[in-house]
Amino acid sequence: MSFPTVEEQLEVIKRGTVEIVPEPELVEKLKKSRKTEKPLRIKLGCDPTRPDLHLGHSVILRKMRQFQDLGHHIILIIGDFTALIGDPTGQNKTRPSLSAEDIKENAKTYLDQAGKILDREKTEIVYNADWLGPISFEGVIKLSSKLTVARMIERDDFSKRFNNNEPISLHEFLYPLAQGQDSVHLKSDVELGGTDQKFNLLVGRDLQRIDGQDPQVCLMMPLLEGTDGTLKMSKSYDNYIGISEEPNDMYGKVLSIPDNLIYRYFELVTDLPTDELPSILDKVAKDPRNTKHDLAFTITRMYHGEKAAKAARKHFEQTVINKEVPDDAPEITFDAGTTHRLLDIISDAGMTQSNGETKRMIKQGGVSINDEKVDDINHEITFSEGETLNLKVGKRKFAKLISQ
Repeated sequence: MSFPTVEEQLEVIKRGTVEIVPEPELVEKLKKSRKTEKPLRIKLGCDPTRPDLHLGHSVILRKMRQFQDLGHHIILIIGDFTALIGDPTGQNKTRPSLSAEDIKENAKTYLDQAGKILDREKTEIVYNADWLGPISFEGVIKLSSKLTVARMIERDDFSKRFNNNEPISLHEFLYPLAQGQDSVHLKSDVELGGTDQKFNLLVGRDLQRIDGQDPQVCLMMPLLEGTDGTLKMSKSYDNYIGISEEPNDMYGKVLSIPDNLIYRYFELVTDLPTDELPSILDKVAKDPRNTKHDLAFTITRMYHGEKAAKAARKHFEQTVINKEVPDDAPEITFDAGTTHRLLDIISDAGMTQSNGETKRMIKQGGVSINDEKVDDINHEITFSEGETLNLKVGKRKFAKLISQ
């Protein structure tokens, strides 16, 4: 096949990239690939520790898609074996391991969601339990002999825990070795990872070199800040935007990011052409509000289509700007003269995931009736004949309570 020029490929590859180790080797690999018309083998390992993907995950998956569009062969590793160990990256304590059943279920949903970004037909999907599982104890000892404890302690999270007299389990040392062995087994040319994965990626280079292979190039992508603008996007921090979120929620959440992240989101998580990125800075400076709406529309369109994105924008204008109840708000009917707890109405309607969440929403002022906040968890409503009440839960959930 015919590849773009090395310069053209580098322009795409380096978009949003934090570090390439070492970049000269990537240039040589691209030159050789173009000369021999042989695609590079691009590897990304994903441990299915959680079932839901968010825009933070999409940063690296989009980089994989860019390599894919350039004509290279991408390999998505489902770490069903490494997930049993637990990646110690960024951990200040031993991470609990998952059950095989949880890993299998998470892997399925992970692939379904990753398919929104990657071309599934051109993606090689492998499971590292296929080659790591059969390794004998003797094999583990031989693999462990290839790196020293001193090399392991170079890793930031290990050294901090060691200096703070916090426990480090021996099996955690095996994680970088297992991930590195993935690179040896697959003979990868390039491995992608977040900046927090640098140590693991470099171990892959070491093991490939020891095995006599041409070592992989390590490409690190940034960790995307969440809607709070400070912490990395994570479900644990409740600052995430899921790639499978409903269009209205996705649109509204994108609008909640600080203005200083608008350009970063355009660069890292959208399909905006690279040559159009410089104009975004000017637009943000002159009109951040509408530029953020453009961002929300772009992201929602990417995952839900043009029609859904337009509907989400209309929904936002109705509910937030004009403070109207949306046309498609569900209607819940009650017999006139009956009395119901607000807590039960919200939970029974599925507007929250549990009674506990409903109580928190009410206490925190996140529930209103006809634009008046209700902060009493024991609040009751007695319905009068012909009455309609507009219920709002959180920022984006509405219902019409109708008595008959």
